[in-house]
Amino acid sequence: MKILFFNQYFWPESFRINDIASALKTRGHNIEVLTGKPNYPEGSFFAGYKGLGVTIEHWRDIKIHRIPMLPRGNKSALKLAINYISFIISGLVFAPWVLRNKQYDVIFVYAPSPIFQVIPASFLGWIKGIPVILWVQDLWPQSAEATGYIKSPLLLKLLQKFVRFTYSHIDLILVQSEAFIEPVKSLAENVPIQYYPNSVDKEFYKPSGVAAPEIDSLNSGFTILFAGNIGIAQSMETIVSAAEKLAAYSEIKLVLIGTGSMFDWVQKQVTDKRLTNLFLEGRYPVGVMPAVMRQASALLVTLTKQPIFELTIPSKIQAYLAVGKPIVACLNGEGANIINKAKAGIAVKAEDGEGLAEAIINLYKMPQTELEQMGVNGRDYFKKHFDEEKLTSELISHFEMVINNKEKR
Repeated sequence: MKILFFNQYFWPESFRINDIASALKTRGHNIEVLTGKPNYPEGSFFAGYKGLGVTIEHWRDIKIHRIPMLPRGNKSALKLAINYISFIISGLVFAPWVLRNKQYDVIFVYAPSPIFQVIPASFLGWIKGIPVILWVQDLWPQSAEATGYIKSPLLLKLLQKFVRFTYSHIDLILVQSEAFIEPVKSLAENVPIQYYPNSVDKEFYKPSGVAAPEIDSLNSGFTILFAGNIGIAQSMETIVSAAEKLAAYSEIKLVLIGTGSMFDWVQKQVTDKRLTNLFLEGRYPVGVMPAVMRQASALLVTLTKQPIFELTIPSKIQAYLAVGKPIVACLNGEGANIINKAKAGIAVKAEDGEGLAEAIINLYKMPQTELEQMGVNGRDYFKKHFDEEKLTSELISHFEMVINNKEKR
């Protein structure tokens, strides 16, 4: 098949879609990508890139078309909104021209926030008569409300109508959590919806021999590693609260790897509260993260207490399961259910700093054999439910289905 990936984010930004494109290419499919200029998560363009101009480059024999856009900036809701809008407008204006002599069998849109990046893809699909598949990673407008960027009930209602309109121009919607099906169905009348979870690159469950960078905070003690976005949704206040309650346990260390809008706040809390057990180590390339995770005693995932997050499976859960380390989770809903079903760790309620501290202490006091069994359980659950090869085959089946349905019309 000739498949166009139409996404705001792509390599060298670290998103799951990179591995999916590579896996499909390996299976012999012709993959091209239309995307923006990389600037996530720092908010400024990566070295060697600028906002203006249309460019072409290649990665793993995949042709990448990059269209103009404005960067997301740092800690500004207005700049973030302008970044989103700039990609949509640029996609509507430039994509039909950039791809004017191209024909594809299907367009695939990987959609973390914002969902509206699918609009130019739908427009291109309409022009060329190509089916469009949308893979929903975040529910809208719920995500905008949960992160605090939009609070006006009127604006949220308008967004809901816009989402309904957006969904109506899609041939198939895939959702990363089974709990997404009903909320999406309520806004996507007469559009087929299928559960399609995230996986992770094989390096997470098949070590490649990539050496882990030297991170002093992971070299000793009982280390609890949080890896990913350090933002509002991840309930950094809960982690700080747990760190305070764990002060008496000199062997226990909380290590945060990543960046995000709450990074400076956490750093200030470390200084102001004199937290000697909480370490911020910055961001590392995704290629070394499996090796970094394996150095930790246990892995941490947190989310705030929001109804939308009860439906969400944070993508780091699949990575944590695959690595085969015990997981300590402070969140509600689907993510906690998976950890409990897998018997891969301990899950406590969202925003419960005291409960999180107690869970970490329980892990700390466990025999090593029990911790290792949790890791084995997690890896087994991953292989059964989230294996990359299995999910790649499922995605190909989804592509073939929408192509055949389009041809029959």
